[in-house]
Amino acid sequence: MTESRIVPEGAAGALEFFATCPKGFEPLLADELASLGARHVRALRGQVGFGSALEDAYRACLWSRLASRVVLVLDRIGAADSDSLYQGMAELPWEDHVLAGATVAVEAHGTNAQLRNTQFVAVRAKDAIVDRIAARRGARPMVDVEHPDVSVVVRVSRERATVGIDLTGTPLFRRGYEAARSDRTPIAPLRPDYAAALLAAGGWFRSVRHDSPALACVFSGAGSVVVEAASQALDRAPGLLRTRWGFAGWGGHDADAWDAVLAQARQRAEAARDRKPLLVATDTRPGAEASARRALRAAGMDVDLTFCAAEDVSAALAGHTDALAVEDLSWVSPDEVATQAAALAKCAAAAQGLPAEATVVTLSRDGAIDAALGAEPAEKVEVIVGQSDAAISRFAAAALPAERECVEVTVPGGRQVRVPVLVGASEQFARRLAKVARLRRKWAQREDVSCYRVYDSDLPDYAVSIDLWEGSELVPSRRGRGRWLQVYEYAAPRSVDPTLARRRLLDVLAIAPLVLGVAPQDVFVRVRTHGKGGSQYADEVAAPRRDTHGDARGRGAAGRRGAAAREGFVPLPRGAHLVDEGGLTFEVNFGMRLDCGLFLDHRNARSLVREMMKRTQGSKRFLNLFAYTGTATCYAADGGAKHTTTVDMSRPSLDWARRNMERNGFVSTSRPPEHEYVQADVIAWVQEQRHTKNRWDLVFCDVPTFSNSSRMRGSWDVQRDHAELIIGVSRLLTRNGSAIFSCNLRGFKPDVQKLARAGVTLEDVTAESIPEDFSRNAKVHHCYIVRRA
Repeated sequence: MTESRIVPEGAAGALEFFATCPKGFEPLLADELASLGARHVRALRGQVGFGSALEDAYRACLWSRLASRVVLVLDRIGAADSDSLYQGMAELPWEDHVLAGATVAVEAHGTNAQLRNTQFVAVRAKDAIVDRIAARRGARPMVDVEHPDVSVVVRVSRERATVGIDLTGTPLFRRGYEAARSDRTPIAPLRPDYAAALLAAGGWFRSVRHDSPALACVFSGAGSVVVEAASQALDRAPGLLRTRWGFAGWGGHDADAWDAVLAQARQRAEAARDRKPLLVATDTRPGAEASARRALRAAGMDVDLTFCAAEDVSAALAGHTDALAVEDLSWVSPDEVATQAAALAKCAAAAQGLPAEATVVTLSRDGAIDAALGAEPAEKVEVIVGQSDAAISRFAAAALPAERECVEVTVPGGRQVRVPVLVGASEQFARRLAKVARLRRKWAQREDVSCYRVYDSDLPDYAVSIDLWEGSELVPSRRGRGRWLQVYEYAAPRSVDPTLARRRLLDVLAIAPLVLGVAPQDVFVRVRTHGKGGSQYADEVAAPRRDTHGDARGRGAAGRRGAAAREGFVPLPRGAHLVDEGGLTFEVNFGMRLDCGLFLDHRNARSLVREMMKRTQGSKRFLNLFAYTGTATCYAADGGAKHTTTVDMSRPSLDWARRNMERNGFVSTSRPPEHEYVQADVIAWVQEQRHTKNRWDLVFCDVPTFSNSSRMRGSWDVQRDHAELIIGVSRLLTRNGSAIFSCNLRGFKPDVQKLARAGVTLEDVTAESIPEDFSRNAKVHHCYIVRRA
């Protein structure tokens, strides 16, 4: 059987193929295919067409680093509707392509007005294939969608469909050396074809023609870039590790031609095995070095890999004038602002001092890398990473500024450090932060405060607040007390350029950890909007990735699923930490919600709860409404409350409140319990309790500004509804009881007249309830003592 009987030839006697690829790769792939000997190359959308002999297609399968699949075009048929698609498919000689006993599968892409579902297109095309073969042979071939012997591709466009044979099988970017993610390899690998695209954009194919090519990879991750670079330097075809190909079971496969292509590739690899490329890598993520070395071993390449700090990259490349530096920031989401700020600083440091002839190539999801490097890219290719827009950018090292704009900061211990910045005015922020941090530190030591606000929009252009948290003294010393920063960015007005605001924030996140002595990975960023909101009811999200420091008794395994309950054991959920305040210990979690579980601006209000409870006579019953994580309940219990009731609508918050109480030793030992936790709509619950005999000596009510939760009856607006709630709370007080009412609506004005008519008095204690570290913002909250006249 001759080849011409199985596949049609083009006008020039060449077969027609197309190679698919990710968006943006088309020009790079077209150049690559041309270098492999393909003819009639033309870049299309998401694919590159070419016309060549079958051996050339085999060579593309074996050698292409950028293509996803290589497809042999059989024909183009009518596809106006399902009947015309079936008829066109049935007219092709499938009995020549699908050998007796072989399995088949159909993969469909594209739709039109009549064929609106790709699964239906695949099924209809498959029916035509098996019906045709059954009519010719008397037996229908089996369908195997996982590992078919022949994989048929149908691409619908308008009223036509291109039909072809997939020669690759599994996608070409599955090289065979990639490690699955696990606890040993927690870093998500960059897909090999993306790594190859970075190298192609940087001209690595030219560098490997020299005796000693040099490459530096910034954020080497799981090692995809270094493996692809080493593979090219050693002239190893990326398909050599594959054991299965899509063409192996196809009726038109030319085994002799394939063996010749394969033998030539092996000869080339053998001839280049002694080459010694210089590979330098840097990555601050745990496990990165081990992952990269493991990937090189899995790919079967014995090459040296030097790991160094980002600041030492240029020194490691000394003497290699045409070196290539690849900086992969695709793993950084723009939402992870703190991580991005630290990563940009490393990228800038690695690019500093490179030889003028060197090239820098980056892959990132936004344009912040341009500002970090201080130059516009010479070339930019728009691509897609996952579902996000990204870009591969190429910079000439000669175009990068010799000196980046930097600010000098003093780190704890007195050492001076230069920090690259994106905005020149950030130097003023650095000076201001250093000054207020020094004053706050002295105040905190004097007042025995370990968690406090350091900076609160002191400079209008740097509209952020920065809270410093220090781990509890109860954390075992062998683990060390943690330090964390919580940064809140206030949404910028529309008049502010969002790009400029973003760069200022990135500078804040580069400077603040150094000034305050906090590791970059322990910085957490949130954005506060100017709209209505009830932060107490922020959605709970998945627990963060990192583990805890253990509970108050040093049990690092606390919170693990299935851990047996033991007397005195309080589990600490994954991602949570312990901090101290006022002689008590509280659980905080910076990664789960907008607020971490402890409102620092209410530090004085909580102390007021304790002092008022100490002075309370009689039953000493305490009620905490909108309790959140129950911190005020802990203060009341510490002040001698004999019975506490903690009410909130959120079950996770109540569980959190129970852990806070038990961790501080306030555990119920009687029936009914001394400390009860009630899940309820507070507004409705207060009205219900008015009709009971339940009364309390002290009530703490810190209300959200606004809430329209589906679990509430209607909505809540503090300005509109506060009077009714305060009146209701006042009816739950004992004869000499009092309540503390608090809210954080900046323009809040109590309806004193309505309250007076109901026999309720308010004492404004806002001034004394605002701590020193919040004194810049006198309206951070309002606080009143409520009594019945």
